[in-house]
Amino acid sequence: MGSGGLELPPGDGGDGDATEVPAGAVSLARPMEIGADLDWDADVWAEVRTRAQRAGRAYIWLNLVEQRLRSVVAAVLRPIYEPVHGDEWVIAAAGPAGQEWVQRAVAVREVSRRKGYLLDPADDNILSFLTLPQLRELMVQHWPCFEPYFDDRRDVELALDELEVARSAVARNRALSETVLAQAERMCARLLELLGAPGDGAAPGRRLPVDAVEKLVGDRFADVVGVHSDRVRLQRQLPAEDLFGGARRLDAVGIGLNLLVQNYSGRRLVRLVESGCRVRLLFLNPASSAVRRRERELGLKKGELSRSVESNILHMRRVRARLRDPAAFEIHVFDETPRFTAYMVDGDTKDGLAVVQSYLRRVRGMEAPVFVLRGGSRDLIQRDQDRGKPQDEADGGLFDVYREEFELAWGDSRPVS
Repeated sequence: MGSGGLELPPGDGGDGDATEVPAGAVSLARPMEIGADLDWDADVWAEVRTRAQRAGRAYIWLNLVEQRLRSVVAAVLRPIYEPVHGDEWVIAAAGPAGQEWVQRAVAVREVSRRKGYLLDPADDNILSFLTLPQLRELMVQHWPCFEPYFDDRRDVELALDELEVARSAVARNRALSETVLAQAERMCARLLELLGAPGDGAAPGRRLPVDAVEKLVGDRFADVVGVHSDRVRLQRQLPAEDLFGGARRLDAVGIGLNLLVQNYSGRRLVRLVESGCRVRLLFLNPASSAVRRRERELGLKKGELSRSVESNILHMRRVRARLRDPAAFEIHVFDETPRFTAYMVDGDTKDGLAVVQSYLRRVRGMEAPVFVLRGGSRDLIQRDQDRGKPQDEADGGLFDVYREEFELAWGDSRPVS
């Protein structure tokens, strides 16, 4: 008899047959093979990696917001409470309403001290152990102190509230949907702006803001800041109006330059040039043999592509004819085999962008993959071994490669009267 007064059934006997369980006995489950169902297939691994990538991207944004908010809270409240309460100024600022969570932060800090988790002396303070919701509570409790620095308390509170879904998912390693990630990124950028730190780290109006992820890993991708499977998806994120609007310099090379000609009106081009932009457009000669070869590749009727290119050139000539300074709007043609199309906007500045597509067999330009390059990105993010070196000694990126190719093609081209 067992200790509970019930008899255990006899063993299986090794014959593989089920043993009849006597009345009053406890049935024991047969042992299972350990690990039989633990393997993940390729689809599961792909899903897990996708979740991890989304969580990592969200974490970067949330980390930036939390650091910035912590800095703002310290800058506003420390001068008020520290003269009286010293190092315990955060406890005093939390008051009776925040006594529970601030004492929890103190306890976590002490544990981290004993176990050596504090690797940076700058984090050896209570404020560093407060979470985003707790920092929010400090702001709400002392809003009259923060009010002179913010236009609308409600904007700050709503943005912080909307971040809670993403923050909770990231903190607990739960799945983060693409929609929630996009919302979190928008709210983080908005919060950084409200807190006096623009999300793109640059002047407002930049046509493609530098986001937090690019700042951290942009140097790994040789100036590439965006990849799109086709031009339609590119224009959802970066419409022609945003790409070309406000440009000071525009250089473009390709067969027909449809992204510019068919998506940016002639009236806007005139205003752009009249405001000081200098434009150089390099088309494939519609009468060249290269156009006929491209027509055969795409399965087009004879003369169909050449007429389209000629129509685009004529349209640009009409734009140029309306300008007070036609010399600021140059149109050339080349006869070589076209290898890529590129639109370089403000290519001589750190704000410059380039949209580049390679020509593929049997694939129209609208359907070809698109790469977005940022000029001067190696100044934005520079490897340690390159810091302090002259510009021409540091590693270059793809932007300079395509800009040099454009200049070579321009030098061998002919102007259109």
